[in-house]
Amino acid sequence: MPVTVGHRRTPGRLPALRAELRRLADPRQAKNLQWFFKTAPGEYGEGDAFLGLRVPDLRRLSRAHRDLPLAAVRSLLGSRFHEERMLALFILVLGYGRADEAGRETIFRLYLRALEAGRINNWDLVDCSAPYIVGRHLLDRDRRLLYRLAKSGSLWERRVAVLATFWFIREGQFAESLCLARLLLSDREDLIHKATGWMLREVGKRDPEAAAGFLRKHCRTMPRTMLRYAIERLPAAGRRMYLAGRV
Repeated sequence: MPVTVGHRRTPGRLPALRAELRRLADPRQAKNLQWFFKTAPGEYGEGDAFLGLRVPDLRRLSRAHRDLPLAAVRSLLGSRFHEERMLALFILVLGYGRADEAGRETIFRLYLRALEAGRINNWDLVDCSAPYIVGRHLLDRDRRLLYRLAKSGSLWERRVAVLATFWFIREGQFAESLCLARLLLSDREDLIHKATGWMLREVGKRDPEAAAGFLRKHCRTMPRTMLRYAIERLPAAGRRMYLAGRV
């Protein structure tokens, strides 16, 4: 996504794209998704609205519309419909990979504004974007933002902090994942326990001793869900050992 993409005039593209989304929508699937993503009052996705689209269709559309003007992507990010926001994030991820340095900074700042505005507000939206925009952008930059997000009152900002480190893990850098895991040991949200355990498991795939050192120190006190996710790929005997705290 070159820097100039947001300045191109492409009349009718956004209405046509939204018409395509409505054509693919399935009201029965929308109802299922509203249940799956916990949109009832008091649940983590309270009030979110769905059209009822499949993720493969959204990915296909993101590739077809990867050069959508940035103003149109912003409009999608502001949508009340979950799938429109996800499509915008898919397009931003594709755009980030193609952009020059100024374009990447623009996408990164747009992402953070959308996060702060509550537009990236479910686990799937975080997981499909945070590593590939936030993590990738901060790989060779100051990472203090992640610690600020990890201390946020927003569940989704904290999950972005954790998932952003997936990009670092893929690059062989594990320190941030382990530091954030320590910081979030007392977090009350199950979705943070799952995300943190997942990142610990990913660290363990690449550096078993680094993950084992963390688990030996914290397995007796860390949230059970976090521990179970972290040890999921270990042999049965190893899982039993950590679950029993015999380390």
